[in-house]
Amino acid sequence: MTSRKLNIQPPRVLVTVLAAAAGFGLGATDWAFAADGQTFAPLPKTTTVAPVGKKLVDLPDFTPIIQKYGNAIVKIDDSDTKIVDGQNPNNPFPQNSPFYQFFQNLPGAKPPQKEKMEALGSGFVISSDGYIVTAGHVVRGMHHIIVTLTNHHAYPAKVVGLSVRYDTALLKIDAHGLPTVELGNSQNLKVGQWLLAIGMPFGFYNTVTQGVVSALDRPLPHDDEYIPFIQSDVPINPGNSGGPIFNMKGRVVGINDQIYTRDGGYMGLSFSIPINTAMRAVHAFEQHKKLTFGWLGVDVQEVTPQMVKALHLKEPVGALIASVRPNESAAKAGLKPGEVIVTYNHQAVYSVGQIPPLVGDTPPGTTVPIGILHNGKPKTLQITVGTMPPKIRHVMAEQTVDIHRLGLRVATLSPDEQKHLGIHHGVLIESIYPGPAAQRGLTDGMAIQQIDQQEVTSPKQFQHIVDGLPTRKPIPLLVRQGRQSLYVAIQLPEH
Repeated sequence: MTSRKLNIQPPRVLVTVLAAAAGFGLGATDWAFAADGQTFAPLPKTTTVAPVGKKLVDLPDFTPIIQKYGNAIVKIDDSDTKIVDGQNPNNPFPQNSPFYQFFQNLPGAKPPQKEKMEALGSGFVISSDGYIVTAGHVVRGMHHIIVTLTNHHAYPAKVVGLSVRYDTALLKIDAHGLPTVELGNSQNLKVGQWLLAIGMPFGFYNTVTQGVVSALDRPLPHDDEYIPFIQSDVPINPGNSGGPIFNMKGRVVGINDQIYTRDGGYMGLSFSIPINTAMRAVHAFEQHKKLTFGWLGVDVQEVTPQMVKALHLKEPVGALIASVRPNESAAKAGLKPGEVIVTYNHQAVYSVGQIPPLVGDTPPGTTVPIGILHNGKPKTLQITVGTMPPKIRHVMAEQTVDIHRLGLRVATLSPDEQKHLGIHHGVLIESIYPGPAAQRGLTDGMAIQQIDQQEVTSPKQFQHIVDGLPTRKPIPLLVRQGRQSLYVAIQLPEH
């Protein structure tokens, strides 16, 4: 087997020799010589040196952290055999094209075959008897979890607990006397502080990368809405997920979780789970308790610039309440659709993404103050946080009045249909034709709950309200699609 050689060429060097007065005695003026001995013009004698000022910031030395905690970082993988589609060399479309499968089945395609697919991630040891923390998505779907230490000893691992909402997992291996990390307090982080990540990108053991905190409490959509992410510019790549991120005291303050990317590689935006959030899940797993989340019973949305005038606000900040579930915490406290949450438990709320992690992290049964704007006027309510229920299944309703000013036809919602949708009033959009509703993106299958901050109870009542609304003025319209309610600002034409 021949080894691959690297062809290294020496760099081109421009040599400039300055004759020292002590060596050549040239006096007050030195002379410069090129490498070939040619003499250039004389250089003025420099006799003063600018004073060196005190540095405002010292560059960090990460060596002690790596030496003390590097051996507590582990590789987590699962080598599994999966069935993958055969490739058709004549297929001109990528796999995400709707035409890919059609061409894939044409003659010339290779049959499906077994292929070894390796899932890979990182983790860190929190107790010497074999408890390991990692990101939940690293081990979800793994059949045979293998944890490998830096000394290359490998152990089978079992999942003690896994939280999808916090994307955190606790593993256990049968080992003792393991090196461990020290946990920090992620609430003490500040933007601009140095961070250090240790992990296994692409399987390379104990790879170290560094950066700074770019932002705190960064909300991300979908399954991760309950995590107030730490955003940083620490380089993270596939295999880093689940590994620790350290502060300058050598304490773990986060778990590397995901990156923003367009091509699958690092692009300067990394997101980590705060260690305080992750350990809330870990402690529940250790005690074999169910992990509970706080719950208000509201749907919230962003306050758009278009909604500011319609809701009598001064600026587009806060979280707009789109719907309130009956008999839940928010309803009992008096919160209503159309009101805007601007503070939660004395913490300012600037965007809708702040609400899920703030509420979810509040222990059920806790009473907190909530600052709201009602028609632009401030008000504070005391609310006792409830417990998040299991996922609610919603189905769409069926059944009619033409609302010509909006360009749609609506139908009645039965009590059973309202229950399935999680609402207690409204009408169903049965069809859409050209008009203001279509221009604002409304579609058939949506339910209209409210218009101009008036609850909609029936198609005829809805038509009566619409007929009395002014022309070419932003009107807030509350619609519901599936389990989500959303306000849109709509302008009505003349009758």
